[in-house]
Amino acid sequence: MNLHIKELTTIEAMLNEIETMRFLYPNLSVEKYQAYLSEMVPHNYIQVGVFDKDICMGITGCWSATKLWTGKYLEIDNFVVNPNFRSQGIGKLLTDYIEKKAVDLDCSSIVLDAFTGNFAAHRFYYNQGYGPKGFHFVKILDEKKLTQ
Repeated sequence: MNLHIKELTTIEAMLNEIETMRFLYPNLSVEKYQAYLSEMVPHNYIQVGVFDKDICMGITGCWSATKLWTGKYLEIDNFVVNPNFRSQGIGKLLTDYIEKKAVDLDCSSIVLDAFTGNFAAHRFYYNQGYGPKGFHFVKILDEKKLTQ
């Protein structure tokens, strides 16, 4: 394998990897993905992918922002590894890269959400040094608008 990490900073580059994102959101349409990315990219959103040649093995979005409780932070969003390449260190490559990026951006911390029933993700993040700090409460206003 010839693994390399690439930052995707344009909507076009992100759209090219929609098939990998569909492992997380199987019904994600190109139109919805493009519309969401058009809103996200102007707010520091990028994606980081692990590639073997041109094959995307895993991808995550991330963005930096500032909150009163943490100061500047980096948020991991939509972390997905192609099921054909799981348990091969792809996720660790992504989290290691994100951690270096957060340090380079002078962030105090890295944050993420993992669904309550996703125990494999919980185990993975614990093993990478992440731990729960609180609860992310959600009130669904219109279920039809959710990507899931």
